[in-house]
Amino acid sequence: MRVSPVKTLSRRSLLRALGAGTGAAALAGCGVPAAYVGPGDRSAMDRSGSDKRLVFANWPLYIDTDDEDARRRPTLEEFEKSSGVSVKYTEEINDNDEFFGKISPALMNHQDTGRDLVVVSDWMCARYVHLGWVQEMDRSRQPNVARHLDPLLRKAPFDPGRRHAVPWQSGITGIAYNRRKLGREIRHTSELWKSDLRGRVTLLAGMDEAFSLLMQGNGADVTRWTADDFHTMTDQLRRLVRARHIRRFTGNDYIKDLSSGDVLACQAYSGDVIQLQADNPDIEFVVPEEGAELWAESLMIPNLARHKRNAEALVDHYYQPEVAAELAASVNYVCPVPAARDVLASAKDKESAELAENPLIFPSDDMRKRLATARDMTSRERPGFAKEWNGIVGL
Repeated sequence: MRVSPVKTLSRRSLLRALGAGTGAAALAGCGVPAAYVGPGDRSAMDRSGSDKRLVFANWPLYIDTDDEDARRRPTLEEFEKSSGVSVKYTEEINDNDEFFGKISPALMNHQDTGRDLVVVSDWMCARYVHLGWVQEMDRSRQPNVARHLDPLLRKAPFDPGRRHAVPWQSGITGIAYNRRKLGREIRHTSELWKSDLRGRVTLLAGMDEAFSLLMQGNGADVTRWTADDFHTMTDQLRRLVRARHIRRFTGNDYIKDLSSGDVLACQAYSGDVIQLQADNPDIEFVVPEEGAELWAESLMIPNLARHKRNAEALVDHYYQPEVAAELAASVNYVCPVPAARDVLASAKDKESAELAENPLIFPSDDMRKRLATARDMTSRERPGFAKEWNGIVGL
């Protein structure tokens, strides 16, 4: 197995994490009965048996490509060859809200979206699931998912049993910092607020991306966080903003700030840091002692998809450890298939074998104990919390 060259632009570097969730919240929280689709109205006649194809919508730079021909996607080609199913793969998702707005008219009006499989962030998956806009997968057709899905990712608060949303890739929102320039270690979130980082620290602007780590830093149990936990965190941020301690709130442009040295520490995604470390070994990523958030971006089958069984087969294909390993070696996110680690460890080339020991792809046991997934923000909570958050970050 060969590891693809490190990309200069990661998939999450395209994510515009500003005002996250506002579009979905407006619809999900407005109480429009017509928006919800009941279980009996979600499926259409499945053409998978006679029409061996499917349409798969994903984010850019979020699948393995051939080292010599970027148009080729080896793991997808493996599926096409083994299953006889032709896959139309589109890289059309650049933002959760934007894509939600693109397909919501069809879903709301009980129409086929023209897509059989989509990948969105779990906080957005929750909106689709609560609205009844995605179909339950038949796990009897997905033995690899049942066998190999990481236990840490099996319990999604919005989707018991992971029947509607199966992780494509996962990641950690933690802290990245330049150890050499800062001159000390960071092991606790509170250490971001020390005086030597005044004006040299950034946080993520997207509420859904940022709030969990910050509440964990205050000792909150994010699996059951409360309104008081949220307000304690925002009160703290207001003080830090007034004191000009926080340089700014960012999208993925924190990568540039950290690389240039303008910023010494920042809230960051694990997948981005793997790429930064390739160019600068002084960059470190830490899961604070108080914990960090483990997130996922998941595969879902929209209502009325015409090739449901084909889509279920593709999901299961990516849960074969050998296939999951090949994908992980290319995209460098936390692999949702722990068994893929043994596949990489036994690889003949050194680079692949080293990836098996990378805790940002396969978190260590100690790190796993500190990872948690925040409970869902309800449609009632979201408008008020979003208004408060956006007032602080200037959105």
